[in-house]
Amino acid sequence: MAIRPIIRYGNPLLREVSRPVEEITTEIKDLLADLKDTVKEANGLGLSAVQIGVLSRVFIIDFSAIDITADVKVFINPEIIETSGEFEFEEGCLSFPGIFQRLTRPERVKVKAIDEDGQEFILEADGLTARAVMHEFDHLDGVLFIDLFSSISRALVDRKLKKLAKSA
Repeated sequence: MAIRPIIRYGNPLLREVSRPVEEITTEIKDLLADLKDTVKEANGLGLSAVQIGVLSRVFIIDFSAIDITADVKVFINPEIIETSGEFEFEEGCLSFPGIFQRLTRPERVKVKAIDEDGQEFILEADGLTARAVMHEFDHLDGVLFIDLFSSISRALVDRKLKKLAKSA
């Protein structure tokens, strides 16, 4: 379909709460195609609809970034059922180019969502996949990965954040 610009930090839309998808329409299918094209072009692991300017509770994870035999997974109206454990790893975000930070997130996640064909599914994931799911899920609620930074880490990237915000 189309590669869309990724909204960067400083754009107030990133702080908005996304709305549930009522039905899977042609517009939603086009959105999914655009998300897939955009995340591939950006060499990203995941992308939420809000990151391309659409306040719909939709995100994708490009599992081929982790496993070359895997595909892109669509999550519509996701719900986190449970999380467990802790896993610390460096994390970045396409809306924050050049900013990376070691963050602690749940090691395991169980998520319920709807796929692009309207079928409900449950995914149990761990490690990097769980991290990606939690990161993208946060976007749907206006939570950004910088919100998880310690005050010291936040201070260290403050100059970069101000520069990003000016260019938004």
